[in-house]
Amino acid sequence: MLKIQSSKQWVSQVSQVNDWVLLCLWVFIGSILRFTNLAAKPPWTDEFATMVFSLGNNFTSVPLNQVISLDTLLQPLRLNADANIGDIVSLLLREDNHPPLYFVLVNLWVKLFPSSGEYVDVWVMRSLPALLGVLSIPAVYFLAKIAFRSRLIAQISAALMAVSSYGIFLAQEARHYTLAILFVIASLICLVVSLRHLYQQTLIPLWLVFSWILINSLGLSVHYFFCLTLVGEAITLGILSYFKFQQNVSASLQRNLIRILLVIVGTTTTGLIWMFVVIPQGYGNNMITWIHPLSHILYAISPPFQLFAVWVPMISLLPVESDSIPVVILSGLILLLFFIWFIPYINRGIKTGMQLNQFRLPLLILMTFIAGVISLFLIITYVIGQDLTRAARYSFTYFPAVMVLVGASLGILWNEVKPENIILQQKKTLNPLILLRKLYDKLNSNGKLAFTAVWVMGFLGAITVMVNLGYQKYYRPEQFISVIKETASQPVLIATTHKSLVQTGEMMGIGLELHNKSELENISFLLIHQEQDNSPETTKILQQTVENISDPLEVWTVNFNAPIDFKNCTVDVKNYPYIDGYGYKRYICN
Repeated sequence: MLKIQSSKQWVSQVSQVNDWVLLCLWVFIGSILRFTNLAAKPPWTDEFATMVFSLGNNFTSVPLNQVISLDTLLQPLRLNADANIGDIVSLLLREDNHPPLYFVLVNLWVKLFPSSGEYVDVWVMRSLPALLGVLSIPAVYFLAKIAFRSRLIAQISAALMAVSSYGIFLAQEARHYTLAILFVIASLICLVVSLRHLYQQTLIPLWLVFSWILINSLGLSVHYFFCLTLVGEAITLGILSYFKFQQNVSASLQRNLIRILLVIVGTTTTGLIWMFVVIPQGYGNNMITWIHPLSHILYAISPPFQLFAVWVPMISLLPVESDSIPVVILSGLILLLFFIWFIPYINRGIKTGMQLNQFRLPLLILMTFIAGVISLFLIITYVIGQDLTRAARYSFTYFPAVMVLVGASLGILWNEVKPENIILQQKKTLNPLILLRKLYDKLNSNGKLAFTAVWVMGFLGAITVMVNLGYQKYYRPEQFISVIKETASQPVLIATTHKSLVQTGEMMGIGLELHNKSELENISFLLIHQEQDNSPETTKILQQTVENISDPLEVWTVNFNAPIDFKNCTVDVKNYPYIDGYGYKRYICN
């Protein structure tokens, strides 16, 4: 008997070792996908905000309404040894619309690396979110394992997180979203454990209550939209508690409700403290004006499609942003066929799991939570008039729950093998429709094959993002510089209108690319501040500045929101290529 018990214990230990080895494999794959080509894509305005504020600098050091050099434009990217944590916190509350925790961490992170040049290294800035993105792989593993008490579902969830196109997109930006995702995962673990205690009518431990409050407070100090996660959790708690206990309120339930109320009060108090700290300082500084009100019919119907465009790359993405039209068409067709199979298959896995007692509660928690957060997106969009669906990155608020839900569905159908349509499978043909039907039936009748197909599609999506054929940056300064290099024949002045640090970041993108390539000289910049578009004062400043330059000059206006009236300059009517993020015109001045 002792030998049998020892044998079972040994088998269990071997199984656990294999479990850890497999998890390490997903972490290894996820690390390669997140760190490869990490600094290859040029930063965009939001990333410049992270870099500048994390260094303890600000954008006001860039002069306005006067011609400046490349070195002056990039001044905010210089390392600032004198800045301390207090300076960074004060700077964030005064100049930006984000809480300071991540920026403080970045400041400490940058100091771990030796200086490699006169400006901060983009790779160093992106390496922290990439590392945090890697940590989300084991974090999702533990969320799935705790929720479903299944190593299989946990491994599948981790495998999907490792190759998620959306996860890699967020991990390769010098922003705070991967840190926020870790707090979303931690908060969801607390939600799952608390609801399990409620359903089993056992007391929620006090350590869990205070841990949950701390996690929520830290999450709010990373990103204010973390509150969408918290409201989604509150909706989940309310709905599932109501339907479970509407006719049976026991003494243990009352005590648990008091502890959940303590979590809500503690979290809300933290949120109110942040609110009273930030709002008196002028929250946002007009930094969210790009989230347009729903005043146009296209804006009114686009939010659901924009949400769907986020859900797809959570699972897979192909090169739909390629310059080759045939590649775009083929990629779109493959994705369409894949999701025509994928969505019903996942739905079948969820329906099967809902019939099993061990999976019903965690499935209900995840589905209610996801639906709650998405409902908040639509309410804020249509009722308040601020279209949060425009920004794919804001879906970090429920992204981990989607990965675990998909992982659970695949895991539930893992051992399913159906020898269906044998005649069809044995039929030899080159008819593409019949071949597609055979593939469709094979994927529907073999759980392991279905997971393999989903993971391979995810891996292809990860490669797509890694080589910049998917989730391309909003600004392409390298393309703009190529146009100038091929065209300009005399010194260049790049002029733009300025309203906030966004426009400064647009110019810094061009400037940093110029600095890194060291190919072009005699380029200067002019940022003209304006309060309103089409301001005549802006036109006058540009005109006077150019007239005061006696040498031959080319003026390239970029995203210039005012009339242009030059006396001694002629516009170049050549049809130049469209470049993302930069609307430009060339003027030749004598």
